[in-house]
Amino acid sequence: MFSENIKITLAYILICLLWGSTWLAIRLGLDSLTPVFSAGLRFSLASLFVFAIMKIKKIQLQTDSLSMKLYFILGFFSFVIPFGLVYWSELFIPSGLASIIFAVMPFFVILFSVVAIKEQTILPAQVFGVILGFVGIVVIFSEDLFLDFSHYFWGMGAVLLSSIMQAGIAVTMKKYGRHLNPLSMNFLPLLLAGITMIAFGILYEDQSSSKFDMKAILSVGYLAFFGTVLTFTTYYWLMKKINIVLLSISTFITPIIAVILGWAILGEKFTSQILAGSSLVLVGILFANFSALKNYIKPKQRIND
Repeated sequence: MFSENIKITLAYILICLLWGSTWLAIRLGLDSLTPVFSAGLRFSLASLFVFAIMKIKKIQLQTDSLSMKLYFILGFFSFVIPFGLVYWSELFIPSGLASIIFAVMPFFVILFSVVAIKEQTILPAQVFGVILGFVGIVVIFSEDLFLDFSHYFWGMGAVLLSSIMQAGIAVTMKKYGRHLNPLSMNFLPLLLAGITMIAFGILYEDQSSSKFDMKAILSVGYLAFFGTVLTFTTYYWLMKKINIVLLSISTFITPIIAVILGWAILGEKFTSQILAGSSLVLVGILFANFSALKNYIKPKQRIND
């Protein structure tokens, strides 16, 4: 019914919208649950959703040696450690600063792609688009950018390490995970991450104030299905269809969505500075796509990356 290009465009918009909304859902859920424990519940429930869908669609779990290694890598280096680092870092640094640091991910995607995927071609337009998008993120959150290194050093380092890990995982899955089903590849990693983070939350977080009220239930449920199952399945489907650098630029869009939702739902500020930064991000994305999209999305592309 839809052409391949339209499906790719809609899928790209979907992950940006959903991942942009997760920041609000996480914030609301943390009024009732501790961070790591909440994330563990999210991933555990998401793994159950994935398992149910696999059963309904009769999708088999791939258990060859390479797939099992990738499941383990995904579980710890895409979920447990990066999410744990980001949650922990926000005990020490403002969320705006965390957003700026995490937005370096596309730069590391470019670096790792050049090193690991020899046939990958990185166009100058893509690099310029990434730089322009990053500048836009800095403009959006510049009011929150108070660089007190004596207090922020470890928190900043944690977010940076999380961003590097996610970039490395993206390139790893682009190179070695082509054979995996976009849905089933998430089941064991999510289950492993969920169990690990629940155990950590019980052992090391103060659960005395935790409560399973409606806000907690809705937050965990939304994050599990929409913020995890639907987004990661779509993300890995897109990874097989488009250039990994173009996909990583979605990292710039999610903070804009988060700011808009915070303004619309929580009454947070929306200034001309935010509008200017958002415009820079969108121009950077359009610049990179207009110059490179025809080489990477069309079926008869020159390099099938």
